Amino acid sequence: MNRRRQVTLYVLADLFSAALAWTLFYLFRKAYLEPIKFGHNVPLELDRNYYVGLLLIPLFWLGLYVAIGGYSNIFRRYRTKELGQTLLISVIGVVIIFFVLLLDDAVASYHYYYRSFLALFLLHFGFTFLFRFLLTSRTVRKVHDRRIGFNTVLVGGNEQAVSIYQEIEAMPKSPGNRFIGFLNVNGGDQQLAAQGIPCLGKWESLDQVIREHKVEEVIIAMESSEHEHIARVLYHLEGSTVRIKIIPDMYDILSGSVKMTSIFGTPLIEVNPEIMPAWQFSIKRLVDILISSLALFVLSVPMLIIALLVKLSSPGPVFFRQQRIGRFGKPFEIIKFRSMYQDAESGGPQLSSSTDPRITPIGRLLRRTRLDELPQFWNVILGEMSLVGPRPERQHFIDEITKQAPHYKHLHKVRPGITSWGQVKFGYAENVEQMVRRLKYDILYIENMSLAVDLKILAYTVLIILKGDGK
Repeated sequence: MNRRRQVTLYVLADLFSAALAWTLFYLFRKAYLEPIKFGHNVPLELDRNYYVGLLLIPLFWLGLYVAIGGYSNIFRRYRTKELGQTLLISVIGVVIIFFVLLLDDAVASYHYYYRSFLALFLLHFGFTFLFRFLLTSRTVRKVHDRRIGFNTVLVGGNEQAVSIYQEIEAMPKSPGNRFIGFLNVNGGDQQLAAQGIPCLGKWESLDQVIREHKVEEVIIAMESSEHEHIARVLYHLEGSTVRIKIIPDMYDILSGSVKMTSIFGTPLIEVNPEIMPAWQFSIKRLVDILISSLALFVLSVPMLIIALLVKLSSPGPVFFRQQRIGRFGKPFEIIKFRSMYQDAESGGPQLSSSTDPRITPIGRLLRRTRLDELPQFWNVILGEMSLVGPRPERQHFIDEITKQAPHYKHLHKVRPGITSWGQVKFGYAENVEQMVRRLKYDILYIENMSLAVDLKILAYTVLIILKGDGK
């Protein structure tokens, strides 16, 4: 499978569709709308406006498709999803083009606005969906015929695993699973080996197996009542990009946990890897950049005053820089206004408290109002942080936290933030126990992540700053 080639085909098809739709729409205006407006025929010539639109309009559409994740999971697309996604983005895009480019046009009657909108929508949606439908149908056919497959491992080798393996392999239309082996859980579940499926070791080696065999999907073939084993496997898979599916029992089916996406598919519980829809992530990142850039500009004078106060309050640099762990476990250097005396951690990593003697007088005010965090807007612009997200920690304290709460790794799915739900609730943690308590709210944030939740957290953060209630 050549993912880059497939994405290129979709991009070229979308660009060609947008250019063709724009050309025909432009000719429609020249041949139909303008003669009505002017009362005489208009020459069908392509002027400067046409060529500018031919350059910019396809790029505009391409940006929209990227924003909604139109080129992600390129081999796992299906035609009904393609229809809904293309319909939605066509409506949004045509509305934007209509209000930006077409609404100021002088027309004989406002009814012709409707005709312009309808013509552009039908042309763009029709051509885009046609080419995407053809490309998706070609891919789906190859998946069903087993010419395209996704490396899959089964965790467990008991009757459940044998049953699901046989069911998937017997399907006339393959869902795309290419079984490369299984991992046993208790050492005795070797029944899959009799089916000719190699045993790749025990489930503890799951990380290594995924890397070595380029695994794209993991099916957990254990009873869902075995919560402890399933939780351990899911922890091992935390932060990976593989698709995770669990074989359900009858309770799961009756409780509504099993959601079918294909009539011919096998009933499985899929652990949803998407925290937020791609379009919301794009808007979140755009809002991060816009607000951070605006904040650095508007607050430049207050930040200059704070920098001067920090410099005069005690010897040492204005800014405090420290390595923290960010998204996907990647380290970065966080920037803050220095709120402690120089060399405050000469004895090793330490957490601070409200009565910490290492905090300078001006630093105490900065920490209470959270103004020491202002330079982190630069971290946000660089893409290392977000406005809202779990607070980043040092590796030393992450190691301490994971001893009590191994699920801390869940936080590395997203960019860390200047403020967070846990920060609003608890403020700065004074010990590892408080970090663990705060962790619950950070995980709740990730599981309920949305633009609306971000706005609520930002609003409460502003209130804390205005009241000076930061801890």
